[in-house]
Amino acid sequence: MAAELHQPESQHAGTAACPFQTAALTSAGGRGHNEDSCGFRMIGDTGCWVLCDGLGGHRGGEIASRLAVDAALASFESDARVSMDVLGAHVDQAHRAVLERQLSEPELAGMRTTMVMLLASTEAAVWAHAGDARLYGFRDGALREQTRDHSVPQRLADAGEIRADQIRFHEDRNRLLRSLGGKGQAGAANSIAAMGAMPGAPQPGDAFLLASDGFWEWVIESEMQQDLADCSGPEQWLERMESRIRERATGDHDNYSALAVMWPAATWPDANGPGRMGKDAA
Repeated sequence: MAAELHQPESQHAGTAACPFQTAALTSAGGRGHNEDSCGFRMIGDTGCWVLCDGLGGHRGGEIASRLAVDAALASFESDARVSMDVLGAHVDQAHRAVLERQLSEPELAGMRTTMVMLLASTEAAVWAHAGDARLYGFRDGALREQTRDHSVPQRLADAGEIRADQIRFHEDRNRLLRSLGGKGQAGAANSIAAMGAMPGAPQPGDAFLLASDGFWEWVIESEMQQDLADCSGPEQWLERMESRIRERATGDHDNYSALAVMWPAATWPDANGPGRMGKDAA
């Protein structure tokens, strides 16, 4: 199934130019359907970007990821500030949306989803993640921030039992320690997700990549950085990285999705519009 690459156009004529540019990519990869969802919203100079990778099979993962993205973006629309407390509230809303659907449809009781979410304005950038969906932060062309997976292989790497580069394709990589939709976690964002922040305010030239494991397992960090240096914008950055996936992935490889977010050093066309990628939940 072909990937969908989306470069949004402005839908806020007359507002101040947004500093951030966004492109989104999602593909079923070698699978029969896509359990990833991603989306974003811009309100003034503040944005929220969310990517989720559903777990659970039988359409449950697909539904969980879409519910979490929609709930997080709706929560952002009601409170578009950038702070750790507000970020935690958005995570809680996404988690509760999955739990509520589990209760109303018992056949979906086992569905879960990973999540990575970025909030950014001209003043600050903060993020949250649960599971093995990752955020990478680049400044001055170099990788400065990278989330740490909530997975068994990450624990092994932290303990020095394997190298960090062995997390990719490890036999236990699908054994996750955190996700949205687990019971007994509602109202406790810090028990669901880990949070981080870019030091200081975002700067022109900063870039962020939000990626599902089906994306980052095929593109190593040095390649992300090189492709960023060689690109002219977020859409081309995703295209260059996706070409690596297409060259390397074989068989029934996983769904892959990514959001590329940039504050270009040069002036580009405005891109304030809302966007969402992913399958509709039934």
